[in-house]
Amino acid sequence: MKEKMLKKFPEIFGQGGEIRTFFAPGRVNLIGEHTDYNGGHVFPCALTIGTYAAVRKREDRQLRFYSLNFEKNGVYQSSLDDLKPKKEAGWTNYPKGVMWAFEERGFQIPCGMDFMLYGNIPNGSGLSSSASVEVVTGYILRELFGFDVSLTDLALIGQYSENHFNGVNCGIMDQFAIAMGNKDQAIFLDTSDLSYEYAPIHLRDAKIVISCSNKKRGLGDSKYNERRAECEEALQELQTVVPIQSLGQLTGEAFEQYKDAIKSEVRQRRARHAVYENQRTIQAVEALKADQLEEFGRLMNASHVSLRDDYEVTGIELDTLVEEAWKAEGVIGSRMTGAGFGGCTVSIVKNDRVDQFMEQVGRAYREKIGYSADFYAVEIGGGPAEI
Repeated sequence: MKEKMLKKFPEIFGQGGEIRTFFAPGRVNLIGEHTDYNGGHVFPCALTIGTYAAVRKREDRQLRFYSLNFEKNGVYQSSLDDLKPKKEAGWTNYPKGVMWAFEERGFQIPCGMDFMLYGNIPNGSGLSSSASVEVVTGYILRELFGFDVSLTDLALIGQYSENHFNGVNCGIMDQFAIAMGNKDQAIFLDTSDLSYEYAPIHLRDAKIVISCSNKKRGLGDSKYNERRAECEEALQELQTVVPIQSLGQLTGEAFEQYKDAIKSEVRQRRARHAVYENQRTIQAVEALKADQLEEFGRLMNASHVSLRDDYEVTGIELDTLVEEAWKAEGVIGSRMTGAGFGGCTVSIVKNDRVDQFMEQVGRAYREKIGYSADFYAVEIGGGPAEI
């Protein structure tokens, strides 16, 4: 990919100057969904697919963006003096948002850039293509201009830009998993204080398979912000009877004791998911450490049921993929992953059943939904890097 970008770059932006190339991964969350903004635990890992970037400094303050994924859109021009979100700016709002967030933190970007991107994460799939773009942009700014920021800072800056520049009220998980990725390890992250540990993923004779529903979704205009608001209201109601800062502080038993403080049945279900999903995530990591892969799979399945029934973020596409996966031989566990409302599922499938799984689930999905899903057997990769 690096060679392709280095060949294409002068064609688009002209000759001269030093071109540097970078990569940041996508991520998949194995369990712990919609817990990251509720002060709970998550268990994501970085992938070997992600976002590639080629960048060259300019003499002026101009910004020129080009994506090999959207070549028909041509070059988008902007400036460091005009870092504002614009609907017509499309994907460039993500790198621009990170540049804006750096400047908000007092890091003055001294010159403009020519900026070429290529992503091999399926667009709108829920594997965090936007967070991948944010982290690779932050990493580029750090390396190009010598800014003193840690990888954790890059995650926080990416989240800040998504919240305040792009208007998506996301939690920290996506950017953190991408910035802090480690090969063959998932990150057990407590989102309440950003304490974390790496847990080796020993799948023995199984693989992680991503099933992409090909139903496009945009987080900003989905019900994501609505779910977050429902949880915040439920938390405020619970705080009248129990001294907690987040739903993630409650055990299942404590939730059952205090849940009647939540006056709406819908908000009660939203909060129940946040509390029990957090407990499932803690149990799942313990199961993995004890080499109990079947228990891990059972908890994945229970996670999907909760996301479907209590949190109501799945929809017919994701439910079909998961329910067909549960019927397939060799499947240890399967659930939706990401924000929901389209996007992807993640399954753990025995190696000798992967091809059969893709064929069988794909056929059933096409018959029921009317269009095809895409399948990817993925590897767990590392974090951002200059390549």
